[in-house]
Amino acid sequence: MIRAIVIGLGNMGQSHALALQANSDVELVGVVNRSKVTLPETLTKVPFYSNFKTALDTCNPDLVCIASYSDSHADYAIAAMNAGADVFVEKPLATNVSDAKRVVETAQKLGRKLVVGYILRHHPSWIQLVEQARALGGPYVFRMNLNQQSSGDTWDTHKALMQTTSPIVDCGVHYVDVMCQIAISEPVSVHGIGLRLSDEIAPDMYNYGQLQVRFADGSVGWYEAGWGPMMSNTAHFVKDIVSPNGAVSIVDKSDIHSDDVEGHTRVGSILVHRIDGDETITMPDEPGHQELCDREQAFVINAIQNNIDLSAHMNDAVQSLKICLAADESIRSGKIIQLGDFE
Repeated sequence: MIRAIVIGLGNMGQSHALALQANSDVELVGVVNRSKVTLPETLTKVPFYSNFKTALDTCNPDLVCIASYSDSHADYAIAAMNAGADVFVEKPLATNVSDAKRVVETAQKLGRKLVVGYILRHHPSWIQLVEQARALGGPYVFRMNLNQQSSGDTWDTHKALMQTTSPIVDCGVHYVDVMCQIAISEPVSVHGIGLRLSDEIAPDMYNYGQLQVRFADGSVGWYEAGWGPMMSNTAHFVKDIVSPNGAVSIVDKSDIHSDDVEGHTRVGSILVHRIDGDETITMPDEPGHQELCDREQAFVINAIQNNIDLSAHMNDAVQSLKICLAADESIRSGKIIQLGDFE
């Protein structure tokens, strides 16, 4: 039985806690949050801690699931691994490249499992998207965004996130990772633009950003993300991959609001456009948000129990983070960032 604790009990943390609690190979021995939060009834029966170190020392976990704010990810992950635990950490892995590499190096040195929460890698519709795009052949044009017209509690959450992490980094790592899976080519350079659209966030932060990335094989891509009540809800979910032989696109479900977490992974269907005709691939039984978290944690447990080599996963997580952080630096500096020189 794998003893697990979860730190950070926001939306993702609670979902991961429920996933671990439901897994027959796991005993959820503690949940951690700095302040008391309203929890689903089943989680109220789990010992609650307000301090991570106390939970780590008291619970002696085999697995630590980290879903706290991004600036704590690296330190918590390293502390957990040094205490003898394997680690699942929500994206992004860290808030800078050096910390991300430090986490990976610790996992390699200690022989710990490290899984980063790239939820789209466990989604059958997104797996299908990658496969269909690869079948067309490159080079590619990637067109992707996730703009969220957020208000109320969701806007408050976004403002809290922006104390450490910009929208372009927070969700961008998912979609840049998709680009890298399809291109199978080294990213070369990144350029970004962004703008602060609200006095409610810090002067050095922005709540709208766009990155442009170039790959060694000639592929190019853009990703944009915006948060806040001022954002348009029109064309908030664009997922297109274009090649010389056609295009693959996710057809969004029109009834989903842009800040609905279920809509960030939901796929209505996949449209495969070839020059000689189109094909629509329907995805009738795709998983919801909780089931995806269940699948993520099942992947973690399987990696631990069967000693799966996660080296490629860890390297991919660092690469997609590096691209997004380079875009963040480009937005702040106004310069094109050569990825070979960026650390």
